[in-house]
Amino acid sequence: MSVGKVVLALDGMGGDHAPDVVVDGADIARERYPGSSFLLFGDPARLKPLVDRRKGLAQVLEIVPAADAVTADDKPSFALRRRRQSSMWLAVEAAAQGRADTVVSAGNTGALLAISMVAMRMLPGAHRPALASFMPTSRGETVMLDLGANLECDADNLTQFAVMGSVFAQVLLGLSEPKVGLLNVGSEELKGHEELRQAAEWLRREGSPVSFHGFVEGNDIGTGIVDVVVTDGFTGNVTLKAIEGTAKLLMGRTGLVREAFRTSTFAKIGYLFAAGAWVKLSKRVDPRRYNGGVFLGLDGICVKSHGGTDALGFAYALGVAVDMVRYEYKSKLVEGLAKLHELTATAETPALQTGGGGA
Repeated sequence: MSVGKVVLALDGMGGDHAPDVVVDGADIARERYPGSSFLLFGDPARLKPLVDRRKGLAQVLEIVPAADAVTADDKPSFALRRRRQSSMWLAVEAAAQGRADTVVSAGNTGALLAISMVAMRMLPGAHRPALASFMPTSRGETVMLDLGANLECDADNLTQFAVMGSVFAQVLLGLSEPKVGLLNVGSEELKGHEELRQAAEWLRREGSPVSFHGFVEGNDIGTGIVDVVVTDGFTGNVTLKAIEGTAKLLMGRTGLVREAFRTSTFAKIGYLFAAGAWVKLSKRVDPRRYNGGVFLGLDGICVKSHGGTDALGFAYALGVAVDMVRYEYKSKLVEGLAKLHELTATAETPALQTGGGGA
């Protein structure tokens, strides 16, 4: 682990509740992660009063003027062409040029991905970035990717995502050999489309840079049977939102659990006796604890915070960024991708063996 100072570039104007949440989150992170400092990009007239109200924050934070901001409605192409002086562009640029170790933004996801790909470019051996995050399971936490950056993926993409996710789990979850699974419609080897079967064939080979479990189904995700779930961005985004929606249905302020405890006097009394357990459960599944998706595969560390999070959630995203730097994610990923390239370059794929036909 590297213990040097970590400099974080922050998009001060990105997100539903910016800049207040960004400044408050930085203040929380300042205490949680000693040795960290911040470059805060945005409108100084709005940022300086917020920073000055938080004792000690100004000593580790520099406000960098940005004349513009990317809006939630901006298309990625528009942000690339017309938002060159925005807080998001300048923050990403600072990380790409080495003036910061990482960039964190709660702003427009599509614009952030497009800007980061242009400014940072891809690591050798990575063809596309994948959006990765982690979620609670019955055994701990599980990493999932891609969550929406790539709607369609081929076997090369999926195998690269497997390596990216494995390294991400090593860094964020502290696992030495994370178990990786490919999301499929069944666990049998012949299930799924050709791209999935080909990716599985490569990942099973001797010398694979990941510990490959095999195929997993949607109902396996919450069990924690694997530490990393790999899929295409379309499936991953739909799966993630289905999980989030189910969690809100059960645990939200108007969810089924609260409704059940309001059905009778005895139920209300039971809730009082179980209050401590419910507080513990609420903390365990609090989405703020899992805030901070990362665009893996870029030649730089770019963390995407949820746009509607609060200061605590933003601070957790900053914690993800700090860990990615301190535990040397980039160098580990480069090594893993190089091993994957050696494996796939010499492998005869099922498509080659059968003349290109699918099963």
